[in-house]
Amino acid sequence: MNILLIGSGGRESSFAWKLSQSPLLDELFISPGNPGTKQYGTNVSLDIDNIIELSKFIKDRKIDMVIVGPESPLVNGIYNKLKDLFPKLMIIGPSTQGAMLEGSKSFAKKFMKEFGVPTAKYEAFTKDDFDKAIEYINSMTGPIVLKADGLAAGKGVLIIQDKKEAIEELKKIFEGKFGEAGDTVVVEEFLDGIEYSVFVITDGKKFKMLPIAKDYKRVGENNTGLNTGGMGAVSPVPFIDDDLMIKTVVKIIQPTISGIWQKDIDYKGFIFFGLINVGGDPYVIEYNCRMGDPEAEVVFPRLKNDLVELLQSVYDDTLNEHVIKHGPNVAVTVMLTSGGYPEKYEKGKEITGLDKVKDSLIFHAGTKESEGKLVTNGGRVLAITSLAETKEKALETCLKNAELINFEGKYYRKDIGFDL
Repeated sequence: MNILLIGSGGRESSFAWKLSQSPLLDELFISPGNPGTKQYGTNVSLDIDNIIELSKFIKDRKIDMVIVGPESPLVNGIYNKLKDLFPKLMIIGPSTQGAMLEGSKSFAKKFMKEFGVPTAKYEAFTKDDFDKAIEYINSMTGPIVLKADGLAAGKGVLIIQDKKEAIEELKKIFEGKFGEAGDTVVVEEFLDGIEYSVFVITDGKKFKMLPIAKDYKRVGENNTGLNTGGMGAVSPVPFIDDDLMIKTVVKIIQPTISGIWQKDIDYKGFIFFGLINVGGDPYVIEYNCRMGDPEAEVVFPRLKNDLVELLQSVYDDTLNEHVIKHGPNVAVTVMLTSGGYPEKYEKGKEITGLDKVKDSLIFHAGTKESEGKLVTNGGRVLAITSLAETKEKALETCLKNAELINFEGKYYRKDIGFDL
């Protein structure tokens, strides 16, 4: 089978690593990929938004499956465009309507309300409703959560203690703080608990759960500072007992899949459930219409199944025949980031020491090759993933290797998994 993987980050690096292990794979192409993905396939430079260029490549290279890593192409309708041209092409990712579960917070909230999926109380407002939004904020107790409705690269969520500050921030969002993503804002109650990430593969009717993970979004240790795209992750998550697992399936996953089916949404791919455990009950914080990052970097190393075979089963109606197998070890990922991230940071810093790394997987997130050297090319630069019998041992290996890798401004959290 020939596969085209779309994306260039740590998630795609871990995808490429996992896909390359399948005996079903003939050729793997990654667009645009990065220096890490080219270890497992061929990086190709394609304009993903140019459907003529993309379809020519699919036809010329006899591509059987397209896996869409990031959310933007899915929200922008890549599934629908390709399906119209290649009805038999296996596209891993939802239709435009399915991608709205991530592409619009208000759409997702309405969906949850319609199908009885537990989530925080909320209201959605546009700038024309500013006075009503102020009234709603003033009626709230506790911290206030503001969410830009559209995609904002993981940075469109604010948690604010003070009502006056919340109103000021709401005004800034409506004035363009998050661009068009903030034309509509969801204002919701704060849920106090501990977060975890659940991933399923679905064909739109049936689903299979992948290993559960927990990521760490705050830039500072002890979960302080600004939100990032993710500073690290752990899998499995020890506080998820049988009771919470059953509630997660019955209250969250089953009604979500049922809703997708009832609404006749074409959905073949991954659903990420960003969940929070509040006093033993699960609530949805957000849906994502693809694999998480950096969670993919701990989920795929623990998944013992053939990923190509699993994804193919979404299209040949054999998903239920598979039993998901987890490796026994704990996986920990530590992200090495550029100094200043998630705010201003510099690119082009030379990376050295990768040849010294032992007992860890290295997934490239924001790197490129320049004049024969490997240099930084993003806020999140490299994901170091280690597996061991315990979280502590896995983290120790990550940190040991983090010290061996060097680039100017290197920063990472040393406390991933501290709260487990």
